[in-house]
Amino acid sequence: MAFYSVTGRDFFPGAVALLNSLRLLGHDEPLLVVDCGMTARQRDLLAEHATVLAAPGPAPPSVLKLVAPQAHPAEVMVLLDADVIVTRPLTELFETAAGGTLVAFRNDRERYFAEWGELLGLGPVRADPYLTSSAVMLGREAGERLLPLIDELQAGIDRERTWVGGGAQTDPLYYLDQDVLNAVAHSRLAPEQVVALDARLAPIPPFAGVRLLEPQGLRCAYRDGARPYLLHHASRKPWLVRMRSSVYSRLLTRLLLAPDVALRLDPRDLPLVLRTGSAAGAARLATDLLMTAPGAVRRLRRRPAPVRAWPNSPAP
Repeated sequence: MAFYSVTGRDFFPGAVALLNSLRLLGHDEPLLVVDCGMTARQRDLLAEHATVLAAPGPAPPSVLKLVAPQAHPAEVMVLLDADVIVTRPLTELFETAAGGTLVAFRNDRERYFAEWGELLGLGPVRADPYLTSSAVMLGREAGERLLPLIDELQAGIDRERTWVGGGAQTDPLYYLDQDVLNAVAHSRLAPEQVVALDARLAPIPPFAGVRLLEPQGLRCAYRDGARPYLLHHASRKPWLVRMRSSVYSRLLTRLLLAPDVALRLDPRDLPLVLRTGSAAGAARLATDLLMTAPGAVRRLRRRPAPVRAWPNSPAP
């Protein structure tokens, strides 16, 4: 069994948090990471804890997700985005995937186009639950059958019609890797071979209703007791832009700076709001108040204040 991810300079803190969350939960399986533009310093740090692979060429990280699992397949392959924090062991999901199924989480919004079949040459595509590509698990046999096909279809899509080229969300292939994943899964696998887990088990911002159960642990839960497997910080990242604190950002601080993590970062390489101590607490409080004050969002949109993920990195 192995984990796979892709990261670059700006996503590096997220990749480190992903690594540390897996290790704290007892997952000591190999982690293979495709380098999509890390600095030399970042690459050296991560290489002590994961296998770092060079990207085959310039491309958006989302279309490089299949590089590592195809080059180094495992009996169970788990593809995770670098903005994911795992909050409970994934063992039972591995066992399900090993039985010949593709396991993923439902997207928070449904999406289906009958045209997928014709556009991608797949034939009829079922209108089944739309899956997010942020966390996908599948066994070796299914992976060796599906991943090359997904890779080939992605390569043939005009990126100008997708989010990469500023296309329109109404285009059937706007979400590129995610749309292709769904089209292939719902045409090449039988319904019983696709396990679509509830979207609540992989929440995205603002992580509504999710609370941290223990200050020094990773366990999270909703009021009804449901426990997510992971938190996915889709869209803007808390280490790159000013934003309100959340259950994800609180865990991020713990996963990047606590003494018990596999790879601990230097606090100076993080914005103040993600550090520990009284000054960091005051900065978080001030940011939360600012972001909830009337008109604050409009003012910040006019004058954004981004924070670089790695202060010593060269400018883009």
